Amino acid sequence: MNASILAPDSSGRFTPEKLRVTLAEVCAGVGLDHRGARLLRFTNNAVYQLANRPVVVRIVGSHAMRHRAAKVVWFARHLAAHGVPAVRLLPGVEQPVRVGEHVATLWETVPPSDKRPGPRQLAGLLRQLHELPVDVSSDGSALPVWNPLDDVRRRVADAEGLGASDRRFLLGECGEVAAALAELRFPLVPALVHGDAHLGNVIASPGGPVLCDFDSAAIGPPEWDLTPLAVGVARFGEPRRRYRRFVRGYGFDVTDWDGFRVLRRVRELKLITSVLPILRSHPEVGAELRRRLRDFRLGHDRARWQRYR
Repeated sequence: MNASILAPDSSGRFTPEKLRVTLAEVCAGVGLDHRGARLLRFTNNAVYQLANRPVVVRIVGSHAMRHRAAKVVWFARHLAAHGVPAVRLLPGVEQPVRVGEHVATLWETVPPSDKRPGPRQLAGLLRQLHELPVDVSSDGSALPVWNPLDDVRRRVADAEGLGASDRRFLLGECGEVAAALAELRFPLVPALVHGDAHLGNVIASPGGPVLCDFDSAAIGPPEWDLTPLAVGVARFGEPRRRYRRFVRGYGFDVTDWDGFRVLRRVRELKLITSVLPILRSHPEVGAELRRRLRDFRLGHDRARWQRYR
């Protein structure tokens, strides 16, 4: 792996200081108070919980991913219209909110609950989602047709610090995997898919678990939504019994399908590249990025990874 993947001479575009300024501007534009807001996480988006209102603000953390905000808004409204348990947009605000070069969405805070969502709850939510009516031959919705490598390519193009060798490798892998995807014949019927369906994107609420994070939503194969938990077992050492409960809840084991190995490669490319646009701003992710990219290049399929922090 190219040693120049992380250059120390730039603070990056998405530092905490710059994000706080953007948060203040977003909140001021809609009449909210940003003071005391708490940063919950920052990988693809900077997610803030406001201190004075039950509101969550998500600021898109990559210039190349700003186009997804309008899709996120459409998807959230679609789920609300069909009664699918999910986070809800903050009413009374025209969304997405644009401030200069930044884009944000605002959400109602989910009330806390002691009940921790499990794999069966995720499986149930996905079944509800996949059963929603969708005309895959129509372009009448705001959802794109599933193209998971588009995000990977955009992140590589928008990387704050990436050596030329690593850039060529990742783009070359995208080409190879795209060719393999084109040959797949999916056994399940195309549907609305979440696109990043793991337990971290399920929130406990007093009324039951709800889905969140719709950045990767699309019209595509349900098999894609069944892949993250399977890859979680292989790469993050998550319990196999958790995945088995998920399979029983959904009724289909994607790992038994011969196309799974291709979907795993796609998922791993997304897991590797998710932090590229914020690499200089958050250099603490550099070591894990190097590990993932090295393992992927060398074909170390059993190597364990750690979650980006």
